[in-house]
Amino acid sequence: MKRLGELASALGLTLAGDPDKEVVRIGSLTGAGPDALTFLADARYRRYLADSRAAAVIVAPDDAAAVPGDALIADNPHLAFARAAQMLYPAVATPGVHESAQVDPSAVLADGVAVSARAVVGARAQLGERTQVRAGAVIGDDVVLGADCIVHPGATVLSGCRLGARCRVQSGAVIGSDGFGYARDGMQWERVPQVGGVVIGDNVDIGANTTVDRGAIGDTVLEDGVKVDNLVQIAHNVHVGAHTAMAACVGVSGSTRIGSYCTIAGMVGIAGHLVIGDHVHITGMTQVTKSLTEPGVYSSGTGVESNRTWRRNAARFHQLDDMARKLRALERRLAEDGHGGTDPMDQPGHGTK
Repeated sequence: MKRLGELASALGLTLAGDPDKEVVRIGSLTGAGPDALTFLADARYRRYLADSRAAAVIVAPDDAAAVPGDALIADNPHLAFARAAQMLYPAVATPGVHESAQVDPSAVLADGVAVSARAVVGARAQLGERTQVRAGAVIGDDVVLGADCIVHPGATVLSGCRLGARCRVQSGAVIGSDGFGYARDGMQWERVPQVGGVVIGDNVDIGANTTVDRGAIGDTVLEDGVKVDNLVQIAHNVHVGAHTAMAACVGVSGSTRIGSYCTIAGMVGIAGHLVIGDHVHITGMTQVTKSLTEPGVYSSGTGVESNRTWRRNAARFHQLDDMARKLRALERRLAEDGHGGTDPMDQPGHGTK
């Protein structure tokens, strides 16, 4: 529970209303009740504002007059709402080690650490203040977790990996799995030991069932503020710059370097040993097969269409190389005849020869 006055003071917002009014939860603009906080950040939903039953609405200055009740005024309502929600839903846990957890005697647990039921903390691991290792999670040998991290149930951080402060690893994620490294031996493969680690900065989120492979020799690196959605594969020795965000089902092949402040939409595939520059934005399902060093928005693939149209276009796609050869041959003949191939009416049969 928070009073509106507390929220306004803590978040630097302007309050138009009762500072003692209490809110205990968050809600949508149309579904919030009289004890809930909501927000308006998209003009498309402005029509719902007048009928909202919320205790208070976080709005931009231009929308404040339209709020029927109390309002918290912010230049960025969505950001203010996110921070208010963090205050209303703090990620707290009772410090201590559950009796069913296994913590190696050489592990170092700082003040306020919580290790839940059936969790495992390996030898020489270091857990920062107030860090939480939730039920069934595994922290390997020599792992370092900074302060205020949360490793959710069933997640795994394998040996030698290092995470900064305020990181969140969602359930099923694996940090430090072996990279996909094999050497050819005739008709079979020989495994190359993956002896590097994973180094993750502060304020990094790793989604459920995502894997971040350890480096083959050096480290795989995710810098400060990186956000990774569910079901993402980050291969060995990838380097991801600060505050880059990846949506679900992205795959990044080994040794690729991705810059800072990039956004990579769902199901993008990035080939290995490429360089993606800063401020590069890649739209969904794009296949990245070359380096993208200039800022901007990049796409590949085609949009959805009827199956009948797609089948015709797919058949023609396979004819493009043959059509291109025929077109070049036609252009050469036209050039030899002195017509340059610039005007279809100059071609034979149109009365010009």
